[in-house]
Amino acid sequence: VLVVFGGLLGIAAQLGDLFESAVKRRFGVKDTSDIIPGHGGVLDRVDGLLAAAPLAALGVWTGVVRPWP
Repeated sequence: VLVVFGGLLGIAAQLGDLFESAVKRRFGVKDTSDIIPGHGGVLDRVDGLLAAAPLAALGVWTGVVRPWP
């Protein structure tokens, strides 16, 4: 179960990255902020996390994944 769920989290993270890149392309923005120069901004550092974290929380909340024994 954990291997499948981990794979789903990886896919969700990649989709989050692609979605954020598509939004930036749509609005013609290169960087989302100047806090981390040359790295695309803060959103480029956490876009995958923003997509995967709710899925992980849902998995724990529904009992599909148990983070503790």
